[in-house]
Amino acid sequence: MTRPISGVAAGVPFTALPPSSDGPAPLVIAWHLLDAPCTDAAFAAALPLSEVAAWRVYLGLPMCGARSAPNGQDAIVALAREDIVLRYVDNLVRQAFDEFPAALAEIRARLGIADGPIGVVGGSLGGAVASLVLAERPVPIAAGALLNAAIRARSVAEVVEQGMDTPYVWTDAARAAADRLDFVAHADELADVPVLVVSGELDHPPLRADALELAAALPRSRLVSVPGLDHPLAERPRVEPAPQIPNARVVDHAVTDWFNQHLTS
Repeated sequence: MTRPISGVAAGVPFTALPPSSDGPAPLVIAWHLLDAPCTDAAFAAALPLSEVAAWRVYLGLPMCGARSAPNGQDAIVALAREDIVLRYVDNLVRQAFDEFPAALAEIRARLGIADGPIGVVGGSLGGAVASLVLAERPVPIAAGALLNAAIRARSVAEVVEQGMDTPYVWTDAARAAADRLDFVAHADELADVPVLVVSGELDHPPLRADALELAAALPRSRLVSVPGLDHPLAERPRVEPAPQIPNARVVDHAVTDWFNQHLTS
């Protein structure tokens, strides 16, 4: 098995898995969950996509992994306590989106990956980043895959609000941010790209409902419901790489089939 390549590109930590054969190959970019697996290296182990004939590059989200604050996950929880939508969801998603083009350009140059349309993958909050890339298209996109994704910021707020047992106070700024990060409402901006929507049948009910609604709204989508899968794709608190769990293997196979159909063909 080829060893992962680790590095930092334009300030963004990444883990890259090379294709199994030499020669030009397309590229898949992936953003991890804030739940397990919550780092680029752990996501690469949980969802290696080994049978996709492409480079698979996993980007670290802000405040995660190598960029974690000294108090780790507590710092992210503190953002949610300050303001779920503005400080937590919108802040992290926008940072990841804004830093993506420069990181992509540096990764291509460093690893010798040719230009061309890419595949994008995102899980949970990383799914919101992937959705934003699919919607705003800073680079050409061939296909996408959203895994237990944060498809609506309002639904994330609902889930976090329940966990904290504290009502969220909506402001005009929060409503505007949530409108920007509502990809069911913006489904027309994703409609021309093949999008795989993977939803665990035991995922948070608001996130699962959004997944079903988005898949129904996208003409080039496929919905895969995974029995027995809740929100994480690895055993908690998976920060370091670990063997793939059975439910993640099901997701890996679905995403592999999707990209072999829409990216590498």
